[in-house]
Amino acid sequence: MSQQPAPVPERQPLDELAAASVLAYAADQRAKVDVLASVLEDIAANGYPSPESGVLWETARDAHLARLADEQPRSA
Repeated sequence: MSQQPAPVPERQPLDELAAASVLAYAADQRAKVDVLASVLEDIAANGYPSPESGVLWETARDAHLARLADEQPRSA
């Protein structure tokens, strides 16, 4: 078997607006992952929060749906 590296497909460059959009999306996703990681780290260090201190899932769902409705549409 040959030890040649796998061929790398050619890439097509993005225009400036598309590249900026992709970078903004990546930053948004990174921020969300950072929040999730900090919550998991807190749970690992301190245990689960008590149910009395939490938010009902229906309330969290409704707030999230309201935020989604207010967001600007994105294109893939």
